[in-house]
Amino acid sequence: MSVGFVRNTADVHAALPAISTRLAAGAAAHDAAGTFPHEAIAPLWEAGVLDLVVPRGAGGVGGGLRDTVAALTEIGRGDPSVALVVGLHLLQLLAIGAPGSPWPDGLRDRLQRSVVDGPALLNALRVEPELGTPARGGLPATVAIRQPDGGFRLHGRKIYSTGMPGLRWHLVYARTDDPEPCVAQFVVDAADREGWRVEPTWDHLGMRATASHDVVYEGAYVAADAVADIRTPGTGHPLDPVVLGWNAAAIAATYHGVALAARDWLVDYLHHRVPSALGAPLATLPRFQEAVGRIEATVRTSTRLLDDLARRLDDPSTVSDAVADAPVVKRAVTNAVIEVTSEAIGLVGNPGLSRANDIERHLRNALCSRIHTPQDDMVLLMAGREALARHDDGARP
Repeated sequence: MSVGFVRNTADVHAALPAISTRLAAGAAAHDAAGTFPHEAIAPLWEAGVLDLVVPRGAGGVGGGLRDTVAALTEIGRGDPSVALVVGLHLLQLLAIGAPGSPWPDGLRDRLQRSVVDGPALLNALRVEPELGTPARGGLPATVAIRQPDGGFRLHGRKIYSTGMPGLRWHLVYARTDDPEPCVAQFVVDAADREGWRVEPTWDHLGMRATASHDVVYEGAYVAADAVADIRTPGTGHPLDPVVLGWNAAAIAATYHGVALAARDWLVDYLHHRVPSALGAPLATLPRFQEAVGRIEATVRTSTRLLDDLARRLDDPSTVSDAVADAPVVKRAVTNAVIEVTSEAIGLVGNPGLSRANDIERHLRNALCSRIHTPQDDMVLLMAGREALARHDDGARP
């Protein structure tokens, strides 16, 4: 365990504004080049962010989802690409360390210790070219071939592998080569470069610094004790709905940071833009004051929605209801991010579409919020079915 670094939630949150400011200073360059911000990871580890949700008994900070949401919002304010990488890392740690987790104790302890001892990132690699996201069903094409020593060799391709250049641990969703295959998480230690390679395919509209490239597995070895959550395809685990709720909250928080950054940029622009015909800053005009008021109301509402959701997801007595609300909150917050950034650009006109101004990048990043699970069509379908089912049961909506 590292010595001398902060290891409590209050100090983590106190350190984040300065880190966010430094992230913002480099965000445009990484966005333009599509490069992963390696220099951001060590300061986040030193501040206790990377082990924020590792239990204190395991050497971590011992925070919960509410701490995660607050941290991701602040990081996302500086660079949402970094926030997304960190958010998915923390989500996996939450799932691995949760009571009743299907992860073996030894493997859980190994991953937690790695994160506490150094800036080691991990992420689940699940999406494939043919399968798409497994959230919509289907069997992965990536196969784990059993070896005589009880281990496995992985063969297949994963796409949209968020944070790939910075990952120490790949949590690969794959099927076994049995006649009746199981699916599981196969943990690849990226320190061993044998049997896998990265194809630099990520060239997206926004969130470009996530460097979410393809990974091709060509016999990467996974020991028998580095396999977790083995199950029959199509079966669930009691923790699954809670993990989905955590995911929705973390994704929403990441992009909420973009809305705050867009609001801040607009306020600064309106204070400094002085048209010659007006002779005063645009901020003095009622039209712009009202528009900023709409944006402010929107971001304040999102902040309250996220904090309430995270608080209820952390509380065992309210987690069930919170899980049901999480997709709806995620949809509301991410749509608000797009609304805020779009309105800001509409207010300033052509300058808002120039790469010289951060708001252009904020809009591109905001638009990426739509693609994360759960997507809007599934959110509305589930909400509609629940409402109609209540009517069938004779219950009031």
